[in-house]
Amino acid sequence: MIESESPRLSAIFHALGDPTRRDMIRDLAKGERSVGDLAAPHDISLAAASKHVKALESAGLIRREIRWRTHVCHLNAEALAAAHDWLDSYRRFWTDRLDNLEDLLRQEKKAQHPKGDAK
Repeated sequence: MIESESPRLSAIFHALGDPTRRDMIRDLAKGERSVGDLAAPHDISLAAASKHVKALESAGLIRREIRWRTHVCHLNAEALAAAHDWLDSYRRFWTDRLDNLEDLLRQEKKAQHPKGDAK
C-alpha cells in the first residue's frame, strides 16, 4: 500500500483537486489530446491550460510529447492507481465497520424478538 505521506500521492491529490484538471484527465481517458484540445472546453487561455498540464505532468498523471509545435498529452493511468490504492484502503475500512454494525444490529434484533415472541 502507498504511504499517506508520500510526496507523489500528495502531488496526485493536489492535481486532482482542481475541477479543470479532473476534466482534462477525463478527456485524456478517451485518448491523446493536444494542450489546445484540453483547453477548448474551458474558458481559459492556452497559457492557463499549459499550467494545468504542467501540474498533471509533475504529479505523474500524464506525459507530454512534442510533435513539431504541438504538445500532445497522454494519460498515465498507473499514477491514478496509486491514488485508487490509497482510497481503497479506506473503502475496506468502512466496509468492515459497516459489516460489524450490521452484525450487531442483527444480534440486537434477535435478542429483542426471540423466536415465538410477537413482533
